Amino acid sequence: MSYRPRLRKEYQEKVMPALQEKFQYKSKMQVPRITKICINQGVGAATADKKLIETAVTEMSTITGQRSVQTISKKDISNFKLRKGMPIGVRVTLRGDRMYEFLDRLISVALPRTRDFRGVSTKGFDGRGNYTMGIKEQIIFPEIDLDKVNHIQGMDITFVTNAPTNEEAQALLSEFGFPFVREE
Repeated sequence: MSYRPRLRKEYQEKVMPALQEKFQYKSKMQVPRITKICINQGVGAATADKKLIETAVTEMSTITGQRSVQTISKKDISNFKLRKGMPIGVRVTLRGDRMYEFLDRLISVALPRTRDFRGVSTKGFDGRGNYTMGIKEQIIFPEIDLDKVNHIQGMDITFVTNAPTNEEAQALLSEFGFPFVREE
């Protein structure tokens, strides 16, 4: 038998039946699922120091287990000393097994390592069932060697789902064990 990530197996055995019962779906195909995870890291200081982009690409690739890509500026902005075509960030899109592996490490290892962690906000939903959250430091991931970090960088993580509403997307992420904080 081939390898299956823990959360993919859990999705099929526990999450799908729970959501199908909660939202009264008639078919398993109606149950929402995570289609991809997009991770973005803006490296604004890269306009002055080109090595920051290379470091960010290496760190992002280490964290996700997949080669990351530089993002390039689309136009000149003189106030930021930015020229068209300059590298200004790093991004990676995860799907399939790598996506589930990353989600597992994020929920069970990285988020609890965050300083003063009380849960993630529920305000990151966009109205179409996608959720975006920000991380202030890349050092919460155990794959990063603290001795080699020159510059603390944050990143944005977007969970793209095929859920039609925010409520269904939040239920999906909660079933995976996402630590949402209750906000009044």
